[in-house]
Amino acid sequence: MGWKQAGRRVGGVFQSMARSTRAMLKIGVLVGLVVAGLVFPLAAAGGLSLKAGVDAIDRLSVTIGESTPPQTTYVYAADGTTLISQFFDEFRRNVPLDDVSPVMRHAIVAAEDARFYDHNGVDMKGIVRAIAANQSSGQVEQGASTLTMQYVRGALRQNADSVEEILSVTEQTPSRKLREMRLAMAVEEQLSKEEIMERYLNDVYFGHRAYGIYAASFVYFSKAPGDLTLTEAATLAGLVQAPSAYDPAASDKTEATDRRNWVLDRMESLGYITAEQAEKTKDKPIKLNLSQPTNSCMDLSAEVMTYGFFCDYVRHWWRAQPQFGKTPLDRENDLRRGGYTIITSIDPAAQKELQAHTNKTQAKGSQFALGTVAVEPGTGRVKAMAVNRNFELDQSANGIHSHPVASSKGVKGSYPNTVNALMGGGEMAGYQAGSTFKMFTMLAALEAGMPLDTQINSPHRVATKYPVASGPASCGGVWCPSNASGSMAGLRTMWSGFGMSVNTYFAQLIQRVGADKVVKMAERLGLQWRSDTDQYYADPERSEGWGAFTLGVADTTPLEMAGAYATLAADGKFCRPTPILKAMDSTGQEMTETAPNCRQEIDEQVARAATDAARCVTGYKAAKGGCGPWSTAPGVYKQVDRPVAGKTGTTDSTRAAWFVGFTPQLAAASFIADPDNPFNAVGDGNSQKPIDAVAKAITEVLKDQPKKDFTPPSGKIVHK
Repeated sequence: MGWKQAGRRVGGVFQSMARSTRAMLKIGVLVGLVVAGLVFPLAAAGGLSLKAGVDAIDRLSVTIGESTPPQTTYVYAADGTTLISQFFDEFRRNVPLDDVSPVMRHAIVAAEDARFYDHNGVDMKGIVRAIAANQSSGQVEQGASTLTMQYVRGALRQNADSVEEILSVTEQTPSRKLREMRLAMAVEEQLSKEEIMERYLNDVYFGHRAYGIYAASFVYFSKAPGDLTLTEAATLAGLVQAPSAYDPAASDKTEATDRRNWVLDRMESLGYITAEQAEKTKDKPIKLNLSQPTNSCMDLSAEVMTYGFFCDYVRHWWRAQPQFGKTPLDRENDLRRGGYTIITSIDPAAQKELQAHTNKTQAKGSQFALGTVAVEPGTGRVKAMAVNRNFELDQSANGIHSHPVASSKGVKGSYPNTVNALMGGGEMAGYQAGSTFKMFTMLAALEAGMPLDTQINSPHRVATKYPVASGPASCGGVWCPSNASGSMAGLRTMWSGFGMSVNTYFAQLIQRVGADKVVKMAERLGLQWRSDTDQYYADPERSEGWGAFTLGVADTTPLEMAGAYATLAADGKFCRPTPILKAMDSTGQEMTETAPNCRQEIDEQVARAATDAARCVTGYKAAKGGCGPWSTAPGVYKQVDRPVAGKTGTTDSTRAAWFVGFTPQLAAASFIADPDNPFNAVGDGNSQKPIDAVAKAITEVLKDQPKKDFTPPSGKIVHK
């Protein structure tokens, strides 16, 4: 080797040393800046003093340490075990660290932060390593984020109030990283390592909409996090860095398997498992048992499909409660993020039987909908809710049914997949309920001091004082209703007039008491007016002229009617219908906000008197008066084999048929009508179906309950 050649070699060595020295100096400067940033947090920002910056970080760290990420709300039937559905923005359920398999904790440490139990929130060795790697490559390849820093980042994101704040939390900038480090150090001063680990595992995202270890265990393996095996834990831990890239549910599991095996090697190097365990586990394929969580009553399994409309009723009920937020949207966000456990009032056994009866009686493909709701008097809790439809937003599987009116006008028939107002959703106002509205007229009359034995001569047709336009019920410009048959005419009381459903009796009775008072009575018992027509006539300035209201010309729902008649069964105590038996917040504390909403709306003697007249309808007979020669639903008493009262209802040309029945322990309302064309008559042949549906609901819900009788009325409310 010549001197020139040797000199060039020595020079190269010195150049290499110089480059290494410059790199080390550069890393040293960067590390120094990091240390300075940790020692002097926020001091330079906005003229803040050093103490102000430290105090701001400490206050924020307390908020982070106390923050709880959004959690899934679980909705169960009344038995507390039948899961109806879940509500969530992020599928997550917090679990204590003791409920997580130790091998899962070891796997996450090995994959994400090997020195987790040694550092104070910031791993300086990791920072030096990351800076060196990034400087060498010229790009960001390593971030040196500890589990505590990742937890801080997630908590800041969860507490962000805007998209801009979320972006500032996740942007790759030195200032963001420095703040994250300082917050991590502050959090470590407040929380133990085990508390940080628990919060981290409950927050981190594992892919497939699974937030936190409980959701990940359920989604990928259909098991609890305490039951995870070594290979399952290593698979989940490997997902945190890149859930999509290492997705074990992908058709090609190569990346997921390689990542899992890398985690196993890391666990071995840290002494969590032996080399033999690592090698043995690497040979195993990744076996998944995927589960898809239901959300917001959609995609229900066949087992819980029967709860679809009731589930949506739960959602609408929650949206209507002011105690859960300022607006309906705020309340629904609360439902989807609050982590509640809701035990609903629905009786799973009765619901199953009633739904089966409904589907057998009226096929789902029928143009006519048969729907029934059962409510508990004294609480308003809904015990059963069935209809011959599927709760489904997707209407693509629906067909066109041919029936006389629809085919002649090119109108589509009804569909098996639907969302409707009768069961808790959609835009529908409901259906006219016919003579079931006579109850409101009778209640108003009793409250006004008219006794049950009030006699009114009721001809086949009667002219009233209420002006109407021309039509079949008009004579000389006034409303002139007639009875369904000539045999109804004669001298009637409330017992016989109600039991035989005499239209002309109640047309004259509403004149005596005042139609405005009758409309108000219906409103007091929970009815709402949704259509423009009903709102127009129910207006206090016009309701006095709404005489036809007594024959049920306004729209309503079976939920409202069951709630109204339940008031009679509860001796005048009105309880707003509710789907909730009880509810617990995310800490397990029972919520008083979901208690029944009840008030004594009518006098108990008024309620008992109306009940006595309603007994005439069902064949049970009144306790205090004569019911007349026949009634409209005489077989109900034999069907349910217990004391029962109620009222039938049909609209013009039997376009809809109703029955509302009640015992001291349950009230149920049922209807049958065409949801897509209310002018399509169901016909008299279908009018028995709501009666049978109510009888079925009463029988199933009260199957194991003792028979109870009504308390008869007494005093002047019975006789003059």
